[in-house]
Amino acid sequence: MDLKQIREKIDAIDEKLLPLFIERMNLANEVAQYKKENNLPILNKTREREILKNVMDKAGEDMEIYAHRFYSTVFELSRAYQATLIPDNSGVRAEIEKAKQNVKESFPQNGVIACQGVEGAYAAMAADRMFPRGHLVFLKTFEAVFDAVENGLCQFGILPIENSSNGSVRATYDLLLKKNVKIVRSERLCIRHELLVKPGATLADIKKIYSHDQALGQCSKFLKSLGDKVQVIAVDNTAMAAKFVSECEDKSVAAIASHNAADLYGLSALDENIMDSDNNYTRFVCIARDAELYPGANHIGLILACEHKPGALYDILSKLAAFEVNLIKLESCPIVGHDFEFMFFFEMQASVLDSKVVSMLESIEQSSERFVFLGNYLEV
Repeated sequence: MDLKQIREKIDAIDEKLLPLFIERMNLANEVAQYKKENNLPILNKTREREILKNVMDKAGEDMEIYAHRFYSTVFELSRAYQATLIPDNSGVRAEIEKAKQNVKESFPQNGVIACQGVEGAYAAMAADRMFPRGHLVFLKTFEAVFDAVENGLCQFGILPIENSSNGSVRATYDLLLKKNVKIVRSERLCIRHELLVKPGATLADIKKIYSHDQALGQCSKFLKSLGDKVQVIAVDNTAMAAKFVSECEDKSVAAIASHNAADLYGLSALDENIMDSDNNYTRFVCIARDAELYPGANHIGLILACEHKPGALYDILSKLAAFEVNLIKLESCPIVGHDFEFMFFFEMQASVLDSKVVSMLESIEQSSERFVFLGNYLEV
């Protein structure tokens, strides 16, 4: 047979497959109604295993892996359809329903906002953009920001979560897992690092440079060019580094921080272009104590752990595919105390106002050993 004839045969088979698939999905609807009336779970793993074994036995050695994947996909689509028909009243659905009862008309312009560091920090710049009339409270650590929000001392908190040049801010991910807070907004801020010194100091004078780990990573090429004569010291915040340098009498110390910090602390910019990349952006998240929904919320964040076995993560990803949800970020984080086992941070483009998305989240929650809904928020 030539290619045209082969394709004609494939088309003929597809013509038969589609009605059978639709008939199967209609029967899945009937199964869902029965399960709903009899309070049965959607997933019947024992039945699926039996069917998959039978399919692989009949498919033969060459085709068993493809038959297994084909039927696994059919099962996933069937479960996804049934999930839209049987609300589970799960933990994530309860969280979402609570948030939906109090949808906000617009994002607030003011409030008490927790930021890590001191005046001049990039987090403060992000907070000013999100809350033009906000009252900023500066705290020493990321954890203190989380605690202030979790305990109700501040309405919101601003934290960096990732940088386009230097990757994720792991401390923020770790705290999102441990603390009971939600993300309500995300915003990208263009970052411009400068080498700040005491007025009159020259590059030849510099023996120590202070800054945050992320900023040091974003300026690694410049720092490497200085050789071993300059000691690089990590501190909690770029603006804190600038403040420290301003308070030193010694002209041999410098900071990597923003131009704003230079103005605030009376420092001079010895070099205004020390970043590895001109396209340098940091994404900041705004956290609140409870899940809040604002107009335009288009991102959903999750943290979850799945079984430590082959295919477990694929099973989660297949649910997103079944519901046609776009995954835009997948970050793995090692689980402390477990050898080579990971938690996963998911970020997807979706809205909980779509009932199918809520059904998908329920299905993921049921399939996960641990599941944390981080919120549905606007990405600016």
